[in-house]
Amino acid sequence: MYKNPGFNKYTVFSIWDTYRAAHPLYTLVQPGRVSDMVQSMLAIYRQQGKLPIWPLMGCETDCMVGYPAVPVVADAIFKRFKGIDPQLALEAMKASSMRDDYGMNYIKAKGYIPADKEKESVSKVLEYALSDWAIAQLAQKLGKQSDYEYYAKRAKAYTAYFDPKTGFMRPKLDNGKFREPLDPFKSIHEWGDYTEGNAWQYTWLVPQDVEGLISLFGGEKPFVQKLDSLFIVQGDMGDNASPDISGLIGQYAHGNEPSHHIAYLYAYAGQQWKTAEKIRYILENRYFDKPSGLSGNEDCGQMSAWYVLSSLGFYQVNPASGCFVFGSPLLDRASLVLTAGKRFTINVRKPGTTNIYIQAVKLNGKPYSRSFITYKEIMAGGTLEFVMGDQPNKDFGAKPEDRPQSRVY
Repeated sequence: MYKNPGFNKYTVFSIWDTYRAAHPLYTLVQPGRVSDMVQSMLAIYRQQGKLPIWPLMGCETDCMVGYPAVPVVADAIFKRFKGIDPQLALEAMKASSMRDDYGMNYIKAKGYIPADKEKESVSKVLEYALSDWAIAQLAQKLGKQSDYEYYAKRAKAYTAYFDPKTGFMRPKLDNGKFREPLDPFKSIHEWGDYTEGNAWQYTWLVPQDVEGLISLFGGEKPFVQKLDSLFIVQGDMGDNASPDISGLIGQYAHGNEPSHHIAYLYAYAGQQWKTAEKIRYILENRYFDKPSGLSGNEDCGQMSAWYVLSSLGFYQVNPASGCFVFGSPLLDRASLVLTAGKRFTINVRKPGTTNIYIQAVKLNGKPYSRSFITYKEIMAGGTLEFVMGDQPNKDFGAKPEDRPQSRVY
């Protein structure tokens, strides 16, 4: 029997889904629950020797890939939520990432997971790299330099999977070569190289280092060209494709979580206006007020959390960064009730169904040129004003200093 831990104990965490938007949303609108949720995850670590993957009714299901509690815990620490022991958190993260199951033994030995040794290898490595980035940032914050260097190196594991000739993240064999042939449309549910997806969808799963991904493509122009293609290409995913790949726009699959950050990536290449186009289209064409109103499984709130954040006008692409990237606000006005009696109000001037592009932004009455806002700025309270129009303002967020970045607080 477990004793009363001194905080509200939570379970039913579909973390592979919810680390992307639901948990960042909680840090804005449910801050009083965040610490208890994270402490619940750390309590599970004490009980089972690793952070939770998908705890259901108090039992670990090990459903889905990665160690997705890591960015949730790290994000809460970086955002300075009280009651969370950062030393224990780092211990839990290291324990969860140094096991020998689910391909982690290959990560430690080879730096990648051979596709002929482990199923869903590409997705596993990409998820691990994302979490390893968060571990590295926490280690650095705590002055653990050797841990920082080790995990910062592991966080770059995604680079071994990128093929510059095809522009895709590809499965890599034990002999170090890419698996041939490549069919970027093909999906094999639960037994393929990608978890509930294909090469088109998983090539973008580097939200912790978008700048590095752009570099792999050879620069912003080829990156944006490939990103444009994602939303228009058509192809046969095969007879064994995952049924979770739904809500398709080209090969962008809004009905499944690995795609949820992708439309925001244009902003990192200085083309926030293209992010605005895609986000407004998804908001208006993949959500409806009827029983079948979601384009995929709700997954404990993730599908709706994406809608709420995007309707407000921003989204935390890197789940442990505190950097919320601007999209295209759907609401005319919204007000977030913050701690200590503060409010953060969002006002939209010149709203409308055709006015989807951000023309200008003001924060507390002052011109604001960046295409993102930080968690710290939001929680300070105040007013964010969007001025919208029906034509792209291609200068907004175009300068390198005004673009989103990987940042930690």
